[in-house]
Amino acid sequence: MPILDRIADLTPEITAWRHDLHAHPELQYDVHRTAGIVAEKLRAFGCDEVVTGIGRTGVVGVIRGRSHGSNRAIGLRADMDALPIQEVRDLPYRSTVPGKMHACGHDGHTAMLLGAAKYLAETRDFDGSAVLIFQPAEEGGGGGEAMVQDGMMERFGVETVYGLHNIPNQPLGTFAIRPGPIMASTDRFTITVEGRGGHAALPQAAIDTVLVASHIVVALQSIVARAVDPLDSAVVSVCAVDAGEAFNVLPQTAELRGTMRALTPAVRELMRTRLQMIVENVAAAFGATMQIDFASGYPATENHPAETDFMADVAAQIVGPEKVDRAVAPMMAAEDFSYMLAHRPGAYIFMGNGPSAGLHHPEYDFNDSAIPYGASLWARIIETGLPIRD
Repeated sequence: MPILDRIADLTPEITAWRHDLHAHPELQYDVHRTAGIVAEKLRAFGCDEVVTGIGRTGVVGVIRGRSHGSNRAIGLRADMDALPIQEVRDLPYRSTVPGKMHACGHDGHTAMLLGAAKYLAETRDFDGSAVLIFQPAEEGGGGGEAMVQDGMMERFGVETVYGLHNIPNQPLGTFAIRPGPIMASTDRFTITVEGRGGHAALPQAAIDTVLVASHIVVALQSIVARAVDPLDSAVVSVCAVDAGEAFNVLPQTAELRGTMRALTPAVRELMRTRLQMIVENVAAAFGATMQIDFASGYPATENHPAETDFMADVAAQIVGPEKVDRAVAPMMAAEDFSYMLAHRPGAYIFMGNGPSAGLHHPEYDFNDSAIPYGASLWARIIETGLPIRD
């Protein structure tokens, strides 16, 4: 079955919702306008339950099918928050908030799930409950974890849960998925090197923290190159260096900040251990001392095999089997849908956004032509996963 006719009819309306959300971006948990619009529309559609304040500012809508023989419930999740980026494209619906924009397509994700909600509330051609999850704070705030900790899965009886993300430059009308890890875990580190400051002309009387930090940066690259199995995926990136203020002063301290990413808990732990050993020993070799602060981020997003096959099969109904990649390479970016998949079986799929600027880029914009594909996928997951039985 291709794009649903009713979804196609609704696409101009869904697009208008998307443009409104794009023009009014909100960050992390401060999505009060967005969450209010979502809740208002869900009520107007006739959802059986609309609950706000889940995970601080999340919204959950429940639609029950016209057949009531099953207590099963499938969760569908969309993220609502934007990014602290200044939009540069002069769109008719460009951001009205300086320094904030929907640079990751969450406006499209929210609009597509709203479109599916309207369709499902009209048709109710399923047996069980569709649980529509609108999540805040995906961009670094852990909103997915907050909703899970608020008891969302138990409260709404969620049995399985599904998510998606648009992917720039993946062809429009295509989907990509894989079982197992599809996105990486992320951990942040801050390394503080303490040496002995001094005059640049008298290095023998100082312990040069810039030199120590430089050796640490180079040595950290050995973690992926020499400690991690070449068949595993891992990333260690030092992204900020802060040391000194003058051209003729060797600074007392230097600070390095960066991120580590992995697809498995074993590699994640290995990288933390190796980083600690390298920093300690390199600093000691130069007579410096060091301190490391770790901040654990999102775990890896791991798709469950049966639910991955199911989601791929439904996607193939929408676009055809040849346009569903079932063995896509994992991405080393992170996603807090991982917390939901850690509590319930489910899967996460990539949807083509067509030619566009990359995610988190000031020229990015969600492709409205992708709307009927995503909204149809959500609707068909419910109708296929909760069939009415004679």
